[in-house]
Amino acid sequence: MPELSEIKILILDDDTFMLGLLSRMLSNQGFTSVNFCDNGRDALKQIGNPDTQPDVILLDLNMPEMDGIEFVRHLVERHYAGSLILVSGEDERILKTAEKLVHAHEIPMLGYLHKPVKPQALTALIKKWVPPSLHHNQPQKKKTYSMEAVRAAITNRELINYYQPKVVVATGEVAGVETLVRWQHSDDGLVTPDQFIAVAEAHDLINDLTCLVLTNALAQARVWHQAGLMFRVAVNVSMDNLTSLDFQDLVVNLVTQAGVPPQKVVLEVTESQLMGDTRIPLEILTRLRLKRFRLSIDDFGTGHSSLAQLRDIPFDELKIDQSFVHRAWADETLRAMYDASLALARQLNMEVVAEGVQDQDDWKLVRETGCNLAQGYFISGPLLADDFLDWMKDWQKRLRDGLITKPA
Repeated sequence: MPELSEIKILILDDDTFMLGLLSRMLSNQGFTSVNFCDNGRDALKQIGNPDTQPDVILLDLNMPEMDGIEFVRHLVERHYAGSLILVSGEDERILKTAEKLVHAHEIPMLGYLHKPVKPQALTALIKKWVPPSLHHNQPQKKKTYSMEAVRAAITNRELINYYQPKVVVATGEVAGVETLVRWQHSDDGLVTPDQFIAVAEAHDLINDLTCLVLTNALAQARVWHQAGLMFRVAVNVSMDNLTSLDFQDLVVNLVTQAGVPPQKVVLEVTESQLMGDTRIPLEILTRLRLKRFRLSIDDFGTGHSSLAQLRDIPFDELKIDQSFVHRAWADETLRAMYDASLALARQLNMEVVAEGVQDQDDWKLVRETGCNLAQGYFISGPLLADDFLDWMKDWQKRLRDGLITKPA
């Protein structure tokens, strides 16, 4: 960690009283290299000068002439390599939106503070700063793969299934799994779906891919069922799978051949994909529902026509997107989204799955609100089938040790 005196700080705020207050506060906390500006133009001049370019900028959002949002855009244009702390009297939702914008611009964001600022909170954020040369976790551009490579991966069965558990919130019982495909690449190791699913969709390979994933998932489900583990197995379905009426027959035939009850198969359809002409998808999904397959609307709340799809398609499971679950206990906006999704599903007599249960506090929230099922890293990350029984033993021990508690 650099010495406090070595960190160059710029305060940008149109309120001269606030400039003086923050300057004194930083001085009292041991920061000796502090400059300030009351407008964006002067601040940009300092940023353009190597001698005065700051490591950390304390930025107010609501300023005349050039506000904080516009200032951030100018920082991007100048390839600013330092970090930002938002210091503002604006409400929580404005600050969170501004924070997302800063992250989208790939400027390191140390956090935000509400006015009036507490010295200890300000110091704690500044101490998170590290020199740009030490940013080991900068995201690298992911490799893209050709159509030929993806086709070969499918043909050579290089795609393997991982399974993430879903548990009953009230009891901890394992209810099922979501199948998550990975590519075991000979040179690149384990490749995630965001690097090859779009390629498969763009080149008419998605039906072959889904067929392979579903076939392997059903074979594994049969193994579990024969061992007395009557899990539901969920498989993600691309909107491109639902453009041909043949897809319904494909699913039915595979399930029949595997000897798995359709009631134990969940088809998860990403809600953001269900747009445009829905006549063929509606027919396919309705016919599958009539044959007692379970239909799940995935990532609920992140698309453009959630309510219309719930109205039109006979889903019986709703998955609340992880972006509305994780830390909803601490964020009023997220909590409102979570509560509304949960209430809507209950009114429609749908089972609800909370995605993204990452920690004890998330788990406590889904317990206290009576959500049906939960999924996330607090329970388990995606597992190979061979590792599932060992995870179950560990999970059952966690339950015995008091993980399940009565809701408050």
